[in-house]
Amino acid sequence: MEVAMKRKYFKTLFIIFTLFLFIVSGYANAAARSPDKIQIGHPACLSGKYAKAGEQAVGGIKACINWVNNVYGGVKIKGGKVPLVYKFYDSESKKESVTSLIARLITVDKVNVIFSPYSSGLTLRGAPITESRRMLYMDHGGANNKIFQQGFRYIVQTIGPASRYHEGTLDMIRMIDPKAKRVALAYEDSEFGKMVMDGAEKHSKKLGFDIVFQRTYPKGVTDLTPLLSALKSSKPDIVLGGGHFEDGQLFNRQMADLDINVNALSLIAAATLPAFYEALTNMAEGVMGPSHWEYGVKYSTEEAKKAGIDWIGPSQEEFVDYFKKAVGKDIVPDYHAAEAGAQVLAYVKAVENANSLNSDKVRKALGKLKFMSFYGNWEIDETGLQIGHSMVDAQWQNSKRVIVWPIEAQTGEAYYPMPTFSDKSKGKVAVPE
Repeated sequence: MEVAMKRKYFKTLFIIFTLFLFIVSGYANAAARSPDKIQIGHPACLSGKYAKAGEQAVGGIKACINWVNNVYGGVKIKGGKVPLVYKFYDSESKKESVTSLIARLITVDKVNVIFSPYSSGLTLRGAPITESRRMLYMDHGGANNKIFQQGFRYIVQTIGPASRYHEGTLDMIRMIDPKAKRVALAYEDSEFGKMVMDGAEKHSKKLGFDIVFQRTYPKGVTDLTPLLSALKSSKPDIVLGGGHFEDGQLFNRQMADLDINVNALSLIAAATLPAFYEALTNMAEGVMGPSHWEYGVKYSTEEAKKAGIDWIGPSQEEFVDYFKKAVGKDIVPDYHAAEAGAQVLAYVKAVENANSLNSDKVRKALGKLKFMSFYGNWEIDETGLQIGHSMVDAQWQNSKRVIVWPIEAQTGEAYYPMPTFSDKSKGKVAVPE
C-alpha cells in the first residue's frame, strides 16, 4: 500500500514537472520567435494649431513605413522579417488629447513605441505618461533642449535642438556681409521660441553682432503691429524670429504692411512650409528659414560610405515619391516630414541591433546608434538629445525653396539683401543674377 502510494506520488510529480517544462519551453519558443507585427503609436496633430506640420509628419512616417515593409522587407528581428504597423489618432493639437491618446495607444492598442506629437509643448506633455509606463518615446517634433533636462530615461530626439536653429543663419550673414551689425530678435513666448532666441542671442554676441531689439510675443497673437513698430524703430539689419506657422505668416505679412525693410528675415518653423508661400506669395520672396532638411540636400549611400557610417532608407527621390503617395497630393515634403520619416528608420535600426522590442533594450541600442539616411546624420547623447544632425537654411527664390547654407549643401546662392516689400509688391523676385 505504502509503495503504491509512493509510486503514485512520484508519478504525479513527474507529470507536473513535465507540464512545467512544456510550459517553460513554450514560453521560450514564443520569446525566440519573431513577432507578427511591430506597432508604432502616434498622437498626431491632424487638426488644430499644428495641422500643417502634423500632416507632413504623418506623410513622412507613412512613406518610410512603406519603404521598410515593401522594399527593405520588414524589420529583421529574431530570425524573421516583421512588418511595421502605424496606429495614429488625431490629438487636435491639444495637450489633454495627447495624454489620453498615449495612454490608449499603450494600454488598448498595445503599441511597441510611441512617436511624439508635433511641438515641444505637446512632446513634453506626453513624456511623463510614457516614462511612467516604461515606454520608448521618440521625439520628431519637440526641439526644446529642456525636454532633455528633466531626467527622462525613455525619450529620444530626432529633430535637432532649438538652441541651434539660427546659428547657421548668423554664420552665413557674417560671411557674406561682414559689415552687418544690428540684429533684432522677436520670438513666440513658448518654451521652444525662447530656447531658439536664447541660442540666437548667444551666437550673435559670439560673432560680434549687436542685439538692438529683443522681445517675445504671446501665443495665438492676432496683431503684431505694436511689437513690429517698436522693432522698426530699432533699425535692424537682420530680423530673426517666429514660433510656428500662423504667427510666422502674420509676422511676415505685417512687416510688409509696415514696410519694414531689412537685409535678411529668417522665421523658424513657418518659412519653410509650402503653405507659407501659398499664403503670402511674392511677399515671401527672399525670406529665409532654418530647416532640418530640404529637398536637394545630398545625403546618399556614397556619402555615408565616405563618412564611415551605416546607411539605411530610401534615397531622397524615393522618399519624395512615397510621401506624395502617402498624402495623396503632388506636394514636396518639408523637414517636418523628413524628420518624422527618419525617426522610423532610427527605430528600425535600433530594434534590429537590440534584436528585441523591449523598450529598455531598444533605448540602449539607440544610445549607441550612428547612421545616415536621406535626412542626414543621426546620433544622440546620453540624455537622448540629438547631436548628430545639422541644420540647413532655405530661402524663397521665385516661389521655390533654395538651400543657401551651408556651402556644401547649397542648391543656390543666397539673395542678399532681400528685396524691399515695395519692390516685391511690383513683382520683384529674389533670384540672384
